[in-house]
Amino acid sequence: MGRRQKSRPTRANHHVDPSSVAIPWTEEAFYERLERIEIPFLLVLDRVQDPHNLGACLRTADAAGVHAIIAPKIRAVALTDTVRRIACGAAENVPFVQVTNLARTLGELQGDGVRVVGTADRAEHTIFETDLTGPLAIVMGFEGAGLRRLTEKTCDDLVKIPMRGTVDCLNVSVATGVCLFEAVRQRQ
Repeated sequence: MGRRQKSRPTRANHHVDPSSVAIPWTEEAFYERLERIEIPFLLVLDRVQDPHNLGACLRTADAAGVHAIIAPKIRAVALTDTVRRIACGAAENVPFVQVTNLARTLGELQGDGVRVVGTADRAEHTIFETDLTGPLAIVMGFEGAGLRRLTEKTCDDLVKIPMRGTVDCLNVSVATGVCLFEAVRQRQ
């Protein structure tokens, strides 16, 4: 008798309804929504280019209760099919806003009372020593180089994740998870 072969699991994501469509928000729609949020909690991704990283960041942002993700329009990945698959439905739940000028957008957020905290390896304070309560935008840099100079200069404060092992840094999606959930812990 022949053996019956077990079906192998596929990498298809069964959490995402293929008929659902993630629509990027316009800047105008974002600012209208922001006005109705009492204590904004935002994630800013400075030129993240890998669709797997963006998908993982979307998924983590959804889990952490982030109100929106902001990214530049140029030299950054958009909402692709790969991003949607990796995000496991979060791309349909977390508003994704691509802006023309990231530094200007950060300045506008600051004008609206949102504290902008960027991540940088050379920061003096750790994410765990920094107050992450109140209106907040956490800014993560792109793969390899981190935050751009102007983005970093615009931030109110810079923080780092303390590294105890031999590696220099974490993947942007992993670092995003650490930072967002430290903010969640503090905000409870």
